[in-house]
Amino acid sequence: MEQLKHECGVAMVRLLKPLEYYHNKYGSWMYGLNKLYLLMEKQHNRGQEGAGLACVKLEAHTGEEYMFRERAMGTGAITEIFDAVYRNYKDISPQELNDPLYAKSRLPFAGELYLGHLRYSTTGKSGISYIHPFLRRNNWRAKNLALCGNFNLTNVDTIFEEITSIGQHPRKYSDTYIMLEQMGHRLDREIERLYQQYEKEGLRGMDITHAIEEHVDLSNMLRKCSPQWDGGYVICGLTGSGEAFSVRDPWGIRPAFYYADDEIVVLASERPVIQTVMNVQLDDVKELDPGQALLVNKKGEWRTATIMEPKERKACSFERIYFSRGSDADIYKERKSLGHNLVGSILKAVNYDLKHTVFSFIPNTAEVAYYGMLEGVNEYLNHRKMERISQAQELSADELKDILSMSVRTEKVAIKDIKLRTFIAEGNTRNDLAAHVYDITYGSLNPNEDNLVVIDDSIVRGTTLRQSIIGILDRLHPKKIVVVSSSPQVRYPDYYGIDMSKMKEFIAFRAAIELLRERGMENLIMETYTKAKEQQQKTDGVLVNYVKDIYAPFTNEEISAKIAEILTPKGTRAAVEIVYQDIEGLHASCPNHKGDWYFSGDYPTPGGTRLVNQAYINYIEGEI
Repeated sequence: MEQLKHECGVAMVRLLKPLEYYHNKYGSWMYGLNKLYLLMEKQHNRGQEGAGLACVKLEAHTGEEYMFRERAMGTGAITEIFDAVYRNYKDISPQELNDPLYAKSRLPFAGELYLGHLRYSTTGKSGISYIHPFLRRNNWRAKNLALCGNFNLTNVDTIFEEITSIGQHPRKYSDTYIMLEQMGHRLDREIERLYQQYEKEGLRGMDITHAIEEHVDLSNMLRKCSPQWDGGYVICGLTGSGEAFSVRDPWGIRPAFYYADDEIVVLASERPVIQTVMNVQLDDVKELDPGQALLVNKKGEWRTATIMEPKERKACSFERIYFSRGSDADIYKERKSLGHNLVGSILKAVNYDLKHTVFSFIPNTAEVAYYGMLEGVNEYLNHRKMERISQAQELSADELKDILSMSVRTEKVAIKDIKLRTFIAEGNTRNDLAAHVYDITYGSLNPNEDNLVVIDDSIVRGTTLRQSIIGILDRLHPKKIVVVSSSPQVRYPDYYGIDMSKMKEFIAFRAAIELLRERGMENLIMETYTKAKEQQQKTDGVLVNYVKDIYAPFTNEEISAKIAEILTPKGTRAAVEIVYQDIEGLHASCPNHKGDWYFSGDYPTPGGTRLVNQAYINYIEGEI
């Protein structure tokens, strides 16, 4: 219902054979480039503000380029960057274009290592200079670094202070630039260490260069840098000499999966993407463990290594609810389970009157949860049927027919009709357009008799509910509208890669604040501010999320009721109720993804707790 800007997507390809091998077997030396395109295109849901790719050519001669990059902005960025790559070949004769030896010696982007990135901004910063991959150039091939990632760091200030204190001067103040300089510095030191080692062993000239490129170990660089990173991340990189790596945060917040055989190593943010692109089975694709790195050296030898000690696993639950592709086998089951878990609350909301209740969903991401919800309601009905039959002494044909006819009523009530072009309208005109993003199926309900239950994956800000959904559903004249969220109440900002950072954006927070004011508990608002302010000035001790105090006086049901009141437009004739998933239901459905800080306020890293308190401070100071 409400499009969230969220974490980015990554893709990495390392060919393990010469280009002529792929040309002979698959009909094109562009095998790796084409796989990268597919990996990126099938992850387009993870970033539509921009895209970029980088390539490293292993066998470039001295004086020839060996590291290439293309970047573009906008929703069509994937197409644009690959079109730009292929334009390099438009004036090449067919004979030359089909010659892998000519390609790897003469053509740009004809390499063995590829890196791809899809970007969603989480900082508000935009422009081509913020599109990954970032490059750090040097005359030594081994010191060149291309970097991209799906991440957001909470302690950029600390890292910035450290690298500037040793004389570095980053050109921009952003987590990616700062990380690039930090890692680049450590890569330089690693190369210099090897240089001194081989010089002492008597090597000279190009022999030293070759020895360095054959033996550089990026795990040393990662072990030096990563202890300072507070946040959720999957970071990928290539060096000009042919090393490739990907590393995942020790809490497993952000996802990464890989596949390797004797021809290729690939990594992506989503498992089914690799399954589809490589035509492999689920068990063939491995998950990169928390704190683990995938490393491929110049020779094409790959391994995994533990870079950081794994912490308590806090893999992001919003990945499962909303962001990731539903074609993943486990995610599909989990989303169905989320819908199934809500049946008890839904039945209560419609007073168990299924004869006069129609079930539907908000297109399109809630569809799988909708199927799970229907399965749960059908199980309830089957139980009711068995109960009535077993309790009856004798049933007439009409009575039996009445029992067996009990079924779930389903309709496709809401239809996403247009893509709102907000750039052509402002103010009231824009709001009027927003009210027409969805259309309804007229005649799908019995007016003034039926309840209408619609499920969505999440209700974060509630803007679309208030401006469009509830008002347009009310045109069907239902007796009651029950809006169901397959996720719990989103109460807290995210600082690990999703565009949710301001307290006042959350409808649950606004509801809690209104309840405090209505019930004469306004003093708690300022008391929480004071505690948060005092903690931010401390440099040691355990950090506490004091924003939890705002919600503590109220039950989930009280907050849900206030949310429904806030989001119901004036003039709505139907009664409106909002039903949320509880955290226990979330954990039962997604047992391996306990990262629930959006809902619980339990941040896995100190940086998250510090920033949520700062967000509350900013809210109060903005209101004063």
